[in-house]
Amino acid sequence: MSKFSRFSTIVLLTMTLIVTSCTKTNKNEKLEVSKTYVADNYTKREVQIEMRDGAKLHTTIYAPKDTSKEYPIIMQRTPYSSRPYGEGKFKEKIAPNIHMMKEGYIVVYQDVRGRWMSEGHYENMRAYIPNKKSDKDVDESSDTYDSIEWLVNNVENNNGNVGIWGISYPGFYSTYATVDAHPALKAASPQASIGDFFFDDFHHNGAYLLSYFRATSLFGTPRPNGDMPIDTAWYKLPDLQTEDQYQFFLDKGPLKNLDSFFEYDLKDEVSIAPDEETDDYFWNELKEHPNYDELWQSRGLIQHLKNVKSHVATMVVGGWFDAEDLYGPLETYKNIEKYNKDNYNTMVFGPWDHGRWSKRDGRTVVGNYFFGDGISEFFQEHIETKFFHHFLKGSGDQNSGLPEAYVFDSGRKAWKQYETWPPQGVIKKDLFLSENQELTSELKSTKGIQFVSDIKKPVPYSEDVKSVFTPRKYMTDDQRFAARRSDVLVFETDVLEEDLTLAGDILAKLNVATTGTAADWIVKVIDVHPADIETNEEMQDHLKMSNYHLMVRSEVLRGRFRNSFVTPEPFIPNQKTVVNIKLQDVFHTIKKGHKLQVQVQSTWFPLIDLNPQTYVENIFKADAEDFKTQTHTVFTDSSIEFSVLE
Repeated sequence: MSKFSRFSTIVLLTMTLIVTSCTKTNKNEKLEVSKTYVADNYTKREVQIEMRDGAKLHTTIYAPKDTSKEYPIIMQRTPYSSRPYGEGKFKEKIAPNIHMMKEGYIVVYQDVRGRWMSEGHYENMRAYIPNKKSDKDVDESSDTYDSIEWLVNNVENNNGNVGIWGISYPGFYSTYATVDAHPALKAASPQASIGDFFFDDFHHNGAYLLSYFRATSLFGTPRPNGDMPIDTAWYKLPDLQTEDQYQFFLDKGPLKNLDSFFEYDLKDEVSIAPDEETDDYFWNELKEHPNYDELWQSRGLIQHLKNVKSHVATMVVGGWFDAEDLYGPLETYKNIEKYNKDNYNTMVFGPWDHGRWSKRDGRTVVGNYFFGDGISEFFQEHIETKFFHHFLKGSGDQNSGLPEAYVFDSGRKAWKQYETWPPQGVIKKDLFLSENQELTSELKSTKGIQFVSDIKKPVPYSEDVKSVFTPRKYMTDDQRFAARRSDVLVFETDVLEEDLTLAGDILAKLNVATTGTAADWIVKVIDVHPADIETNEEMQDHLKMSNYHLMVRSEVLRGRFRNSFVTPEPFIPNQKTVVNIKLQDVFHTIKKGHKLQVQVQSTWFPLIDLNPQTYVENIFKADAEDFKTQTHTVFTDSSIEFSVLE
């Protein structure tokens, strides 16, 4: 983000703002509107906007009935449907938030190419095409460009300024819009945005997220009538017929035993596109591309953010406890910042799970952990609305009144504002995984600590693994259940005598060995609470906040990718090997009286699939006999490099 003309606001931008007052919450509650507010105050029009290659995309336009003034356009492009379809059918709420809905914007929703009521062929994470040569070269950037061109020339009472926003997959399309952007696009807010499916959602550092298995059909089931529109859901989630997801996947065994869930039979349907084969859909892509090959590389968007246009202001939004898309928003912000020094580019990260900032819940809770009152409401009114208002209705200059980084300290439970991210004053500090469960600032030895990784009794990601679409609660789960297992190594500091603020990324620098030829490595960073802390009302009945082991950050690396995600390699049995794991950024203060803990393990089931612990070329095709129990070693010259704010 450009820093000129902002010196006078530096003092303001570094103030701490705690959002807990009942007055603020009550004020926001008064802004709730009736279910007919949109129908009472907006007209609705549905159009088919033709793209440069002739495909028509279904677009719904909500325009204020008050036509005495001009309004900016704010749009969302989605694969999840712009319903309700049909004349006289209205959404109950439109726009990014209630304040913008009441203030007046022309709000546009569009089904992306190949989904729902839009024509064309759908591609999951469609690859960006640089230097397009013809009208047949289409991607999400060109589709957004063509849509904006039509909107600014055909929608009455628009002021010529366009913004775009979206959460999760619509966040991906919001990021995409900034690349080779239309001149009228002035503001974009990618929120919980997917960045790359090898690191978001379906994989983490090459490990397949088995917890996301049920989402495969959402994106991978072929539309029964091919490229032609459809207004009803054609896919359904796999029915596991159990509430015990852990046991279900353990009983199923190797991944190839899940093939039966994706054997499409479309003979009785209208037809799929004639040039398609039903077995080429997403499950098969996952199976046939286990490494970070050209397929995944081409669909990643992060590497193309050097092409973000300078006239588009960006505000990237994410949740520190987003179980689905944490990599995406952080890497989106960092890469726009890296390649576009003069762009207006900011980040907002709060104590939320996936997309929770768009709700008006009053209390912000992730799993068992309570972070405060009115946090999402504050974001909507004082950050999101302010951003779009400035760039779409205001002067649109660099002085928006917002900081570069609006971030929530999840330990102190307070908002902070900084000129840069990570903040100035951050230093790197190594803590070593020492003997006797100690986490120390000095290297004490180079001994090995062993544990047995039993393939039949993998470490669960939560003590209550239920059959859910995607797990969210585990990101703040109490980790005492894991700390008490023999296959989880625990290292912790003494009780802290002063606050320790972690602000930025974390790098686990492990030295390990295994009796096998393959292994996964999982590192968790934990805030161990004192005994005398008060329990909040959302806590599960069998738990207390006393001695709560709050997971602050965690990550996995599939060991075969320790040197390259493109070219995997086996371990040499019993040979000491370097494994570095990048954990995503945090902003969390381990408070005085707490302890900082690190856990290391090798299974995390069924969040990720089971590693056979015997090297095979493709784990999706592994046989039952490939899966072996192994003994792993972590050496005490391993360390965790923290970003510490002094």
